[in-house]
Amino acid sequence: MSPKGTLVAVVLVSVTAALVALVAGVLARHGLPYAVDVAVHRWALAHRGGVLTDAAIVVTTTGSGPIAYLTAAAAGAVAAGRDRWLLGAAAAATALALGQLVRLALATWVGRPRPPVADWAWHAGGAALPSGHATTSALVAALVCTAVVRRCYGMARMTAVVAALTWAAAVGLTRVYLGVHWPTDVVAGWLLAGALALTAVLVAAPLLGRALVRPPGGGVRRRASRA
Repeated sequence: MSPKGTLVAVVLVSVTAALVALVAGVLARHGLPYAVDVAVHRWALAHRGGVLTDAAIVVTTTGSGPIAYLTAAAAGAVAAGRDRWLLGAAAAATALALGQLVRLALATWVGRPRPPVADWAWHAGGAALPSGHATTSALVAALVCTAVVRRCYGMARMTAVVAALTWAAAVGLTRVYLGVHWPTDVVAGWLLAGALALTAVLVAAPLLGRALVRPPGGGVRRRASRA
């Protein structure tokens, strides 16, 4: 394994360990929120206002459903290139769907209740941990970052990556602000998305590396076969 691959593996183990510890703690507490969950939840309720709530609702609606899938498909198409854009779009959308299925299975197994319905400023459903919006938006951000790294350079790359990560973070924070998730639900969603994305990197990078080479000027060319 290359040094980069080793680093990815180490980070994956760390992220997975953090997720397992968080889930185990929640299970041990029978789903009850931590003190930090309650404190942040109360702060969000006390500081919720009309304009900010409206803005949070707009942001939170981008973190799941058609917008998330269209963004993921667009990222896959860009990453795959002009010749394979349809395959890339389909692969990215499929990857997002699989990630959501993993999230749903984990949430159903943990079965953590959400905050009281009376505190919600937007509709929600299902078990709380991991947050579906936090997981989905983080996975979409990972796909966008993949496309950006493959197709953009310099300041454009940095700007796009920061924008994608900021959006995913904002979606997660709105779930707490709107009162539909405990903070640790969102953290669990981010950790799950990180673990899934890093696993995909470990699995896909060696396969792509043997078949494709990115030239210095951008784009992708096939590695020349050796006699």
